[in-house]
Amino acid sequence: MFWRYAAIILVAVLSGCASTGDWSSDSTGRSDPRAAKAKRVNLKDQSVSGIYAPSSNLWIRIRDGFQMEPMNTPLEIEQVRWLSERPDYVHRSMARSSRYLFYIVQEVQERNMPMEIALLPFVESAFVTNAKSSAKAVGLWQFMPATGKDFQLTQNVFRDERRDVLQSTDAALDYLQRLHNQFGSWDLALAAYNWGAGNVAKAQKRNLAAGLPTDYLSLKMPKETRNYVPKLMAYRQIVLDPQAYGIVLPELENHPYFVAVDVGSDIDVDLAIKLAEIPAEEFHNLNPSFNKPVILSNANQQILLPFGHAEVFQENLKKYTKPLSTWTAVRISRTETVDKAAKTLGVDAQALREINGIPKGMRIRAGSTVLIPKTNQNAGDISVAMAENANLSLVKPAPTPKKCAKGVKCRSAKSTKTVSKGKSTPNAAPSQHKHASTGLANSAKNGSTKATSPTVKTTAAKGVSKIQ
Repeated sequence: MFWRYAAIILVAVLSGCASTGDWSSDSTGRSDPRAAKAKRVNLKDQSVSGIYAPSSNLWIRIRDGFQMEPMNTPLEIEQVRWLSERPDYVHRSMARSSRYLFYIVQEVQERNMPMEIALLPFVESAFVTNAKSSAKAVGLWQFMPATGKDFQLTQNVFRDERRDVLQSTDAALDYLQRLHNQFGSWDLALAAYNWGAGNVAKAQKRNLAAGLPTDYLSLKMPKETRNYVPKLMAYRQIVLDPQAYGIVLPELENHPYFVAVDVGSDIDVDLAIKLAEIPAEEFHNLNPSFNKPVILSNANQQILLPFGHAEVFQENLKKYTKPLSTWTAVRISRTETVDKAAKTLGVDAQALREINGIPKGMRIRAGSTVLIPKTNQNAGDISVAMAENANLSLVKPAPTPKKCAKGVKCRSAKSTKTVSKGKSTPNAAPSQHKHASTGLANSAKNGSTKATSPTVKTTAAKGVSKIQ
């Protein structure tokens, strides 16, 4: 068995709990600096069951960390009223948040940021990990492709880290801190997160030229950005006094919900779910970044598992003796149809289309990477180069030339159209998980979108697109 689990990472550091000590580790960690600070457990010598955390109310910890001043404006009051009139919507989003809030609170507190920031995914995505806007912003924090790339969030055939709970949270907090350093206030940093730093800077410049103040409330901005901070402050008010608004917050312990397990060898998603003994929906809620049915050891990936099931996974893994992965990846050497590629590779053409998301009629472009079932000839793990740089580029065949009458000059066929997935070209859109779309976003004017759901709304702005 090639499986090697280097460690189990406890992805929460209980700072602020003096009675329990510091959970942080002095170990160097992996090459990913975002994993270096987390405590590690050697599976050869230790058990997950030996790790404990205090079990107190996370909502109290969140309230104690609030730093921003309420606006007490009509817009904020309107947003509080809107939420209080929709308790079912609030309950659903609060229930979804229970998986992620402890980790986000940990990270916000580690950076000494206002705890209101931990509530921002309520505004962004309603804590729907696969939320996707028409502007191609995805994830809890609704990163646009370009912004995700700016913050080194991998977007390729195998994974989209804009949906990764750990990576996207770290990137979003980095982004907000950068914006706070630029504008000097959290209100303006949040406005820039929604609207774009350049737009906020231009609005300030216009106000300065007109002799007007340059704070959040004084700037002229789009309606969505104008409502953005009031919406966040409305959630703050709900968390502070839920009973006053007829809201019942879910019970949240001040304890990690999940544990992050390092991937030491390629493993099928279905097998990971089986070994962890959790519902598939729960696994995908915690691991929404995986685009394919295999998790790669050479992609510096981790599997998030509910805290109580990490030990179950550990024990079942020790007993499992069959191959952990049934998938591998190959690079297509020449542009050809799916049928021809399937014949060359010795796989079923329809299966090749389905697993790689290739529409009928499209050809696979030379240099593309496709996923296929493993054979004895390709039994190893998918290489680092493929794990990090895999792309799938599809090309539409040129139309069949029309027969021309004798003596009549024919027009040449139109050039082929290329559709790219992964890292094929600078302008290529990142591949999306085939189940990523939540149906929340439809096209609308001025860059904003209205959700098909009556309780969720998406809006597109520069930098990051919003689900509100």
